[in-house]
Amino acid sequence: MNINRRASRRIAVLLLAVLLLITAGCGKEKPESSTNSTAQDGDVTLVIGAYSVVKDAFSEVLPQFQAYWKEQTGQKVVFQESYEASGTQARAIAGGFEADVAILAMDGDLDKITDAGFITSDWKAQPNHGLVTKSIVVLGTREGNPKGIKDWDDLTRKDVKVLYPNPKTSGGAQWDINAIYGAGLKKSEAEMGTKDPEFAKKYLASIHENVESLDKSGRASMAAFEYGVGDVIVTYENELLGRIMNGVKYDIVIPKSTILIENPAAVVDKNADKHGTRKVAEAFISYLQSEEAQRIFVKYGFRSVNEKVAAESKDKYVEPDGLFDIGYLGGWKEVRQTLYSKKGVWYQVLAGI
Repeated sequence: MNINRRASRRIAVLLLAVLLLITAGCGKEKPESSTNSTAQDGDVTLVIGAYSVVKDAFSEVLPQFQAYWKEQTGQKVVFQESYEASGTQARAIAGGFEADVAILAMDGDLDKITDAGFITSDWKAQPNHGLVTKSIVVLGTREGNPKGIKDWDDLTRKDVKVLYPNPKTSGGAQWDINAIYGAGLKKSEAEMGTKDPEFAKKYLASIHENVESLDKSGRASMAAFEYGVGDVIVTYENELLGRIMNGVKYDIVIPKSTILIENPAAVVDKNADKHGTRKVAEAFISYLQSEEAQRIFVKYGFRSVNEKVAAESKDKYVEPDGLFDIGYLGGWKEVRQTLYSKKGVWYQVLAGI
């Protein structure tokens, strides 16, 4: 009995040794990166870090890109998607969330990721300076516009309750604040012949006095409005057009003076190189600017960055007389210092000083 047991043990040890040798030999033929192995085996995983506003459009854009990439390369793309308020998303990626591509609300949020060392290439060297969508800041009211909202001035009335999200967490909110502050500059320019920052600050403060709540994101603000909070919401035009497409009743009021919203996208170089996904990540960013993708964005209410698609869809949109871009406010670097620094206009308005 003991002899049989010892023999059995020897046979088991020999079999284990052979198995380990075979496994080791096979292991030498495998690539070092498990991500690369997945890609070579067929599938490639692309991690998307996006601001919440593009989520609905991406429900169509991502499957279209999957079909495109499969046709071009024979490879299947599997998406891992994260949607957050733009500022929150930017901080997450800068803090280590391993997104391969970032689609955010504004340049400043990509700059945070760049400053953290994760974006190392010049993303503005892409076509359209890296922009993938456009929109404008508008006012949304309940069906029939019961408060008779016509322009920004109506948001200073004591009987009007206003909603917009918190610019500390939401890139969309910064566009909203920029629009109001810029409209104040436009108003001072029309009435006094020069841009008056103090006038614009007071104009912003007079509207902020009527704000019902500061939500984390544009989507959260929209949800609160649809729940019954407030009389008017300051938001992206595409957000309202998308909600109307889904059967929600809104009236859209386009202010005479408002800002052009420009939304960028970029490969997160450090992560894409780590995951071995640079080729598909760059192709995805390029695809977002294609006619096919841009038509989907237009379907969901965005204004196209593609000249041909923009011309096709121009009748869908109103061009406000006083439309301005971020350059009117001095560019993002100036805006971050003037409005959103610790002693900036926005924090003075919050503090009532």
